Amino acid sequence: MQVLVLLDSVNRTGGAERALVEMAPHLVRAGVTLDVAHLHDSPGGWQPELTAAGATVFAVGRLSRAGTAAALRRLVRERRPDLLHTTRHTTDVLGRATALATRTPVVSSLLDPAYGPAQLSTHDGGPWRTRAGRALDTATARGPRRFHALTRHVATTMARRLRVPRRRIDVVPRGLDPNLLGTATPERRAAVRAALELAPDAPVVLAAGCQQYRKGLDVLLAAWPAVRREQPEAVLLLAGAAGPESGRLRTLAEAAGNVRLLGPREDVADLMAAADAVAVPSRWAGQGGTAIEAMGIGVPLVCTDVPALRETVGSEDYARLVPPEQPTVLAAALTDTLDDRAAARQRAKAARARFLTSFTLPQVSAQMVEFYERALRVRPV
Repeated sequence: MQVLVLLDSVNRTGGAERALVEMAPHLVRAGVTLDVAHLHDSPGGWQPELTAAGATVFAVGRLSRAGTAAALRRLVRERRPDLLHTTRHTTDVLGRATALATRTPVVSSLLDPAYGPAQLSTHDGGPWRTRAGRALDTATARGPRRFHALTRHVATTMARRLRVPRRRIDVVPRGLDPNLLGTATPERRAAVRAALELAPDAPVVLAAGCQQYRKGLDVLLAAWPAVRREQPEAVLLLAGAAGPESGRLRTLAEAAGNVRLLGPREDVADLMAAADAVAVPSRWAGQGGTAIEAMGIGVPLVCTDVPALRETVGSEDYARLVPPEQPTVLAAALTDTLDDRAAARQRAKAARARFLTSFTLPQVSAQMVEFYERALRVRPV
């Protein structure tokens, strides 16, 4: 089976890009001939890792949209993949049009609950652009043979918003390699803390994610002074690429105190292993990659009780779940996690067991191969 995955880019800050890089060796070992095409140049991106995994990488971006579309059509006709897999809005619309022109079967991933009231009110391009994007997405959504969603919540939500039958959407979560993640051992914790110049016994909370409104980092920073009143030595680490909220977050961080903005990091797993708690204060989510990573490493987790995160985490047996947009409640949950270490460790142990049964890369990669095979068996709509 030959699959051509179409990405916006192969830069190192995107979740979809990272997920493909981590899954690529497993797909290739399962017999998939993997091609990856990207629209935008990504110097210093994931190209070496994808090539080492056995994928072939192509840059199809051109100066104009027409040029990019023509380059992608040429690539599809040359490579003749069994399936074209699109991953985000721009690639969805372009890829589906290309699939139609080249008579290539196409599948699309649904990564987030897009086009809802929250997205309409916060999209950088304004509500009109979001509505136009939804119209294009809906108009071309008859093309894919099947859709892939990260969670049941995303599948149900987007089936309604794109007017796609729910039965055409398969749920395959993202996964991680437990061997690469490792666990939160005392030795690892001590080494990472020493490198960060953190006191061995300082209470440390980590949040990892791009600095976007959806991530709710402003809510976490609003909660932080209340945490410090109970834990004066507590340190908050924020790891993630800059984004639309960066200026505001810097101001909030300075006011909150004991906050370190670490910028984009490729050692988030190590940072988690050095933390006493991981916070995921998202306003909405498609799955919750940070939550899965914390579960896999075995670090106590505090996250918002939004549908996709609850689906990923499971219940309060595995993490503290708090309502979104409520810094007082978030502060209380973080303080309790730092205070009651025994209960927090018990939740983290249960969460890691859940991770091992549901979110490891071999399991998830096998499910993705089954998704591709199922799409090839479906008759064109």
